[in-house]
Amino acid sequence: MEGLEVKELGLHKDQRGWLAEILRDDQNPFRPVMSYLSMTNLGYSRGPHEHKEQTDCFCFVGRFRIYLWDNRDNSSTYGEHKIIDTSDIPTMAIVPPGIVHAYRNIGSVQGLVINLPDKLYGGWGKTEDIDEIRYEDDPESPFRIGD
Repeated sequence: MEGLEVKELGLHKDQRGWLAEILRDDQNPFRPVMSYLSMTNLGYSRGPHEHKEQTDCFCFVGRFRIYLWDNRDNSSTYGEHKIIDTSDIPTMAIVPPGIVHAYRNIGSVQGLVINLPDKLYGGWGKTEDIDEIRYEDDPESPFRIGD
């Protein structure tokens, strides 16, 4: 899918546990402007939605199923659907604007997701319109995941 990047993160392990680098200036030009952390209970989903301008950089810690649909009519992969299952290795996914995305916790425990988007939610001071087109409550949408 054009512009989508998904990769398992390299783990630096020792007796204390592990550390994983999500982003590095010398390896990826993506620049986040905020970050947030969410926990998703097993069997539950978040999304689907898309952004007109925002790129999301997710880091999935746990087992997730990621649903993606290219809704950009000017993209070479327009209309393409993709489902990606993560493993127990933390996985990073950079999702450009116009790609509808959702995810479901398919593991056996709560799953953690860190997002490092390149736009502020609600703009500076949360005074602007939210850059989201939501599909989860649209019964006619082909992007409905449901719980």
